[in-house]
Amino acid sequence: MNPLHDVALPPSFEDCFPAIVEISAGSNLKYELDKETGLLRLDRVLYSAVHYPCNYGFIPQTHADDGDPLDILVIMQAAVHPLTIVRARAIGGFKMRDDKGEDDKIIAVCVDDPAVSHYQATTELPPHLLKELRRFFQDYKSLEGKFSEVDELYNQARAVSVIQGAALGYKKQYGEKPSGQ
Repeated sequence: MNPLHDVALPPSFEDCFPAIVEISAGSNLKYELDKETGLLRLDRVLYSAVHYPCNYGFIPQTHADDGDPLDILVIMQAAVHPLTIVRARAIGGFKMRDDKGEDDKIIAVCVDDPAVSHYQATTELPPHLLKELRRFFQDYKSLEGKFSEVDELYNQARAVSVIQGAALGYKKQYGEKPSGQ
């Protein structure tokens, strides 16, 4: 089983969809999915004294503008193991730029975590958490001598639209998946 290709998406992204965690909250290890094998590959140990502020991964069967699956930050009260499927709901997102180009980051909550499942918008999150998310992506490459810029947050409707676009990008790149897969 390959988590990019074999985890099905629902017909609608408003309520809930699967997210695959690559990096546990609190980790300083940057993993990347090997698209061929479905295994995780260690990309690097972060150069800066920072750690991922929440579980980080991708939405399966998506293809973003950077050529990778669409990135997602899943807010929940616990770190989960890499390659865990988490049921998520998008509440917003932001676009960032770095040495590799532009990249969307979807911000979501775990619908199965009662501590966060009630959040419907990023404006409802604790303000300091939003500052941590932005700051992490502004700083995490600085000691590598690479730049990164983070745009302002966008709302849930735009996040859902970005996910829909990335799901269409996947279909263009890889073709339609048979029903039930």
